[in-house]
Amino acid sequence: MSNSEKPYICEYCGVGFTREKTLAVHMCQPKRRFLQRGEKRVQLGLIAFNKFYKLSAGSKKDKTYDEFDKSPYYNAFVKFGSFVSNVRPLYPEKYIDHVVTSGVKLDHWCREEMYEKYAINLIKKEGVETALERSVMTMMEWADEQEQAPWNHYFKYVSLNRAVWHIRDGKISPWLILNCTSGKDMLGKFNDEQLEIIYPMIDPEHWAIRFKRQPNDVQLVKDVAKESNL
Repeated sequence: MSNSEKPYICEYCGVGFTREKTLAVHMCQPKRRFLQRGEKRVQLGLIAFNKFYKLSAGSKKDKTYDEFDKSPYYNAFVKFGSFVSNVRPLYPEKYIDHVVTSGVKLDHWCREEMYEKYAINLIKKEGVETALERSVMTMMEWADEQEQAPWNHYFKYVSLNRAVWHIRDGKISPWLILNCTSGKDMLGKFNDEQLEIIYPMIDPEHWAIRFKRQPNDVQLVKDVAKESNL
């Protein structure tokens, strides 16, 4: 059948159809990718795609969305975008830079162990103010989910599995956990398996040395904990 007999042409792939309704429900890969362009995971994938070409290939200009959705690496970058959207890594832009310059294959960027190494390194080096701010924000988000429970009840009432996840991902900092009574009480409730998961973050030897070197920062955390009734 000639194109004249198929007057309804898909603008994305060029395939012709005899009926307009058939064209309307047609979903080719180019059309699907065009319609996905506003999704968060796709936008994060595009950011990583551009970072890759700038940091690894020396590209001076941003790639367009058209260049992205035609790339053979589109699916892999969108998968990474989903990972970033779900995990919400500490400093997402820094994490994207980290994976792009790591030398690790794109297919491995979504591995949890890669993010965990990044998070451990970051948490052990970041300043106390940033760590405190993020911890309190996480506790407030938890409180909102509990229908306006007081955020300072976090250490007493959060599910232990949820707390493990927050600590492992760096959402709740050892700065706060180890310098307030309710934080240390919560640690005492963890079982051996849970303690093993969070040990790289809580690492007692590292934090004992850091707290000794930074007594003014420790006092700041204790003052915040006291004022907040933690």
